[in-house]
Amino acid sequence: MNHNDAYKAFGETFIPKLLSTIFNSKGYYNAFGGAFVPEILTATFDELNAEFYGVRDDPQFWNEYTGLMQNYSCRPTPLTFAENLTRHFGGPSIYIKREDLNHTGAHKANNVMGQGLLVKRMGKKRVIAETGAGQHGVATATMAAKFGFDCTIYMGEMDVIRQRPNVFWMQRLGAEVVSVRDGTRILKDAINASFRDWVTNMDNTHYVLGTACGPHPFPEMVSCFQSIIGFETRNQIQDQIKKRPKRIYACVGGGSNALGVFLGFINDPEVELVGVEAGGLGSESSHHASRLSSSHSSIGIAQGYKTYFLQNDEGQMRETHSVAAGLDYIGVSPILSSFQKSGRIQFTSAKDSEVLDAAVLLIEKEGLIPALESAHAFVQAFKDAPNMASDDSIIINMSGRGDKDIFNIAEAFEDEEWKSFIRTKAGEYYV
Repeated sequence: MNHNDAYKAFGETFIPKLLSTIFNSKGYYNAFGGAFVPEILTATFDELNAEFYGVRDDPQFWNEYTGLMQNYSCRPTPLTFAENLTRHFGGPSIYIKREDLNHTGAHKANNVMGQGLLVKRMGKKRVIAETGAGQHGVATATMAAKFGFDCTIYMGEMDVIRQRPNVFWMQRLGAEVVSVRDGTRILKDAINASFRDWVTNMDNTHYVLGTACGPHPFPEMVSCFQSIIGFETRNQIQDQIKKRPKRIYACVGGGSNALGVFLGFINDPEVELVGVEAGGLGSESSHHASRLSSSHSSIGIAQGYKTYFLQNDEGQMRETHSVAAGLDYIGVSPILSSFQKSGRIQFTSAKDSEVLDAAVLLIEKEGLIPALESAHAFVQAFKDAPNMASDDSIIINMSGRGDKDIFNIAEAFEDEEWKSFIRTKAGEYYV
C-alpha cells in the first residue's frame, strides 16, 4: 500500500472506528475524564468542541492533516528492526518506532499541527502552551512560526534549567518563554500558568495542550492526532512480518505517545500493551511519578478533569520526580486510567538508574540516542525480552530523540571532559 492510499484509509476507516469504539462517550471513559472548567471558560470550550466535532468525522479534514504531516513533518516515520538488540537478548524480534525522526524530534508535532489547523479555522491569532521536557514547546513554537501565530510557552523554572537547549530553540522560533516560579516549578505549575493566561486572553488565544489530559475535548483530540503513530505502525509491522506483534511498549507521562501507538492495536486483544511510568528513585520513596503502576495515587479532580493523581488525603498534589522532565506529571490521561481499570493496558515503572542504563545500551548496540522519556519504555522491554520466544516480536515506541538530554546524561555519568567544556564556555561568556 502506498503512502497516499494508506493515509486515505486513516481518515475514512481508522479514525471512524476509534470514534465509534473508544471516543463515543462525550469525554468520559469509565467515569474518568470530564470537563471541570470555570464558568468563564465555558464559552471557549463550547467553541473548541464545536470546531473539533465539526471536523473529526470529516475525511477531508484528515486528508488535510495527513498531507501536512507527510509534506512538513516527514511522516511516516520508520519502524526499524533492531537487529543487534535482537541478537543481544536472544528472544523476540525487536522493532523500534522512530518518532525521534518526526519534525522537531518527537511525537509532539503530530498533535500541535492538528491543533494548528483548528486554530486557523477558529480565526485566532495567538497560541500558548505548557511544556516540561521542552519538546512540546519547540513543536508549538514551530507550528506558530509556520502558521503565523504569536506564541507564549510556559515552562517550570526547574525544567528551564535542565532543558536549556529546547528553551534556546523556542526563543529562536519566535516564542516568548515564561519561566514559572510557582509551586514545585515543574510541569503541573506550567499547566496552571497556561490556564491563567487562557482565562485572560480567551478571545484571541488557543491553549495548545500537549498531552492527552485536561478537560474534554483535549484527551480525545490529542489522542486522535497522535493515533497516526499507531496507524502507521500497524501497517508497517504487517508489511514487514505479516502478523501482529506480541507486545508494544511506550513511556507514560501524560500519555500522548503511549495512546498514539496503542490505539493502532487497541482492538486487537492478542497484542499486549505495556505503559512504563517514571519510577524515579523508586516507588517506595516519595521521588517518583508512578500513578497507574503503584498504590500511591488516588482518584481526584484537578486541572479540569478526573483521573488518578499523586495527591495526599486532603487532595493536595504531591511533589514528583523523574530524570526525564517530560514524565514527572502528577496526573495521567483519563483514557489510560480507563484502560488500566479494564485491564487492557498493563503499567509498570522504571527507575532513573535503569533508564540511564537502557539508554546507554541502545546507543551502543543500535546507534540510536533516545530521549530519557523514551528510554523508560526500553527498560521494561529489555527486562522482558530474554524471557520471550524467538518467534515473537515486540515494538518499542521511541517517542523522541535524546540530544536535548545531553546535560542530564553527562552529569549522570560524571563526564569530566564535558564538565571541563561547560566551564570553559561559561568562562568565555562571562569574561
